Amino acid sequence: MVKIIVGTNRKDSVSKNIASIYQEILENLNTPSQILHLEDLPHDFVFSALYENNGKNPDYNTFHQKVKEGQKFVFIVPEYNGSFPGILKAFIDGMTYPNSFRNKKCALVGISSGIGGGGIALSHLTDIFHYLGMHVLALKPKLAKIEENMSDNLLTNRLYMDLLHTQAQMLIDF
Repeated sequence: MVKIIVGTNRKDSVSKNIASIYQEILENLNTPSQILHLEDLPHDFVFSALYENNGKNPDYNTFHQKVKEGQKFVFIVPEYNGSFPGILKAFIDGMTYPNSFRNKKCALVGISSGIGGGGIALSHLTDIFHYLGMHVLALKPKLAKIEENMSDNLLTNRLYMDLLHTQAQMLIDF
């Protein structure tokens, strides 16, 4: 089962919409998936579940277990201030090092309101995942000016949809 991680805890985010679109693509490719929303993390997890408190927050442990069970991931990564959201970094830091991600595989999708499509954010995240021993798929769609390319929570840009379909098939074959 592919785990789709919504890389922000912002409510009603575009990232959630893209995650749902990606899940539908995987369903059409007969590949089961599960969306994990960072907004479902305990609000105090950076204090109650990290470092000396590792393993002590039952709500975080449940979320952590869902991640540990995964072998393939898709990260929907919005660009925040030239990188990815801090909540995503805190989430990664809370995972058991390094075994939560070592020798697993992932695909990254960048989204931004600007023209970069989250390219710098994906570069930063790729470096972190390589450090953790995760294999990152080379095709990383960068969905720029995302609001202009969506209508009624659907992608209207044919190229963007083609890139997501291609990446999903590559992840399945990865």
